[in-house]
Amino acid sequence: MTSASARHAVTAALAAATMAASLTAFADEVTVYSARHYDEDRTLYDAFTERTGIDVRVLEADSDQLIQRIRREGAASPADVLITVDAGRLWRAEQDGIFQAVESAELSERLPEAMRHPDGLWFGFSQRMRVVFYNKEAFDPDELETYEDLADPRFNGQLCIRSSSNIYNQSLLASMIAVHGEEEAEAWAQGVVDNLARPPRGGDTDQIRGVATGECEIGVANHYYYVRMLNSDDTRDRELAERVGIIFPNQGDRGVHVNVGGAGVVDGAPNRDNAIRFLEFLASDEAQELFAAGNHELPVVEGISGDDTVESWGPIERDALNISELGNNNPAAVRMFDRVGWR
Repeated sequence: MTSASARHAVTAALAAATMAASLTAFADEVTVYSARHYDEDRTLYDAFTERTGIDVRVLEADSDQLIQRIRREGAASPADVLITVDAGRLWRAEQDGIFQAVESAELSERLPEAMRHPDGLWFGFSQRMRVVFYNKEAFDPDELETYEDLADPRFNGQLCIRSSSNIYNQSLLASMIAVHGEEEAEAWAQGVVDNLARPPRGGDTDQIRGVATGECEIGVANHYYYVRMLNSDDTRDRELAERVGIIFPNQGDRGVHVNVGGAGVVDGAPNRDNAIRFLEFLASDEAQELFAAGNHELPVVEGISGDDTVESWGPIERDALNISELGNNNPAAVRMFDRVGWR
């Protein structure tokens, strides 16, 4: 072999070794972009690593920032998995081409159909209920049984709810569109606006506080904000939470409206197989308990116990509408909010 040939062989061998080392490194990791910010999620990642030997690299930011970052990074993005909250945000990521389709027998078996995107683009792994809170001293809970009742003129001037820019409210209206069609859903939205005790402002916790202090008699918020107040280190928040009761609407028909914490595999994920294994782990018994405990949410896999406070409420009928419908109806919901003057 000539010296030139020898040098070429050595160079090729070094390149092959470098590539093999690179592939080995990738084989042992998965990069997760997450919009969840709960301490228990770190425990979840550690549990996945312990079970599989795959290290989890995590970048945390809000949903819009993560979606924009993945778009900006393009084909060079290290992201394997995007985790975010609310079907509306998952839908936005889907529309931006963030996700790729996944076929997994384990996910199909473990997750209810309502928690799976029809094309396998993303999956729901925890549920949050959007419920009604009432002032125990001023409101009879037997008077309100459904979300439809929130628009009843009987409750004029009694309702507190967040702004229409809030994704949780957008998904609630999107669910009304799925059930009733656009014309009836818009009439409902108008009725809600007509029943407001004050212009929409603040977050979900502010709606519960407004009910507790008598600013309004009923309010709408996600259930876990209430559980946080009940278990708060702040004495004032605990006292306010004790003044309100909780109503789970539509228990006589479709069930309470639920939204999700969900995830999907990023299109072009460098570690696709590891990303799928990570999603499958999120559907495991162990992860379901951890996923839910991080924010007092509901597990989506049947038979898994959730937060003690939530479990104390007993069985609750949940809406089985496929969560993708909440995203599909989001644009129509936003236009309706504008037309009815829901600020």
